[in-house]
Amino acid sequence: MAARLFETIGKLGLGLAVAGGVVNSALYNVDAGHQAVIFDRFRGVQETVVGEGTHFLIPWVQKPIIFDCRSRPRNVPVVTGSKDLQNVNITLRILFRPMGNQLPRIFTSIGEDYDERVLPSITTEILKSVVARFDAGELITQRELVPRQVSEDLMERAATFGLILDDVSLTHLTFGKEFTEAVEAKQVAQQEAERARFIVEKAEQQKKAAVISAEGDSKAAELIATSLADAGDGLIELRKLEAAEDIAYQLSRARNVTYLPSGQSTLLQLPQ
Repeated sequence: MAARLFETIGKLGLGLAVAGGVVNSALYNVDAGHQAVIFDRFRGVQETVVGEGTHFLIPWVQKPIIFDCRSRPRNVPVVTGSKDLQNVNITLRILFRPMGNQLPRIFTSIGEDYDERVLPSITTEILKSVVARFDAGELITQRELVPRQVSEDLMERAATFGLILDDVSLTHLTFGKEFTEAVEAKQVAQQEAERARFIVEKAEQQKKAAVISAEGDSKAAELIATSLADAGDGLIELRKLEAAEDIAYQLSRARNVTYLPSGQSTLLQLPQ
């Protein structure tokens, strides 16, 4: 009796385990921010896209392929040429995600690694096309125009593959070694030209000052000659008296100068 009871319990447990395994294999979860495409072994990829939550499928017949539909970043480095044939190194940062209603087509025509297959090729194509419209100087002075044009063209191109680009930006932009050296040489030449221009302007100003000074001296000499012709030698005698007065004042303050009255006998005690 007990043996039959244990046998019945064992069969029941085995049945429950098998049933649990079947039920577990018939359930799958789609996490937040994800969507799923169902592959049926008999009918192929289903057009219906499954949203978030827990869902049922036919075990061993159907298989869920889950896609991450959140925005993800990707950096794409590209080496291209400008309008004036300068090498340009550009790194483009893209935030991308797949269109939910296009997931069956993406899985069928591209695959689960769609970002690896599509983004590098279309980014390189669009960047080379846009950068070739600008020369090196315009890439620097009109830097905000380049990513805008790249973004418009790239979004349109990505939409044909069922992708949405939430943001496109240039994170790195450098030129080739030859162009960089040429820019540095140009800056040095401009500085040298400015220095030379300053020296020339300074010499011209000094020349003008010398001419003005010479004209002033000539005018002063002319005025003095006119005064002498009009007033005679009185001005010269006045200047002599002023000079003699100044000399006498300087000598009176000197300690090693002695005044001897004229017309008087003065005995000096000189050392023997």
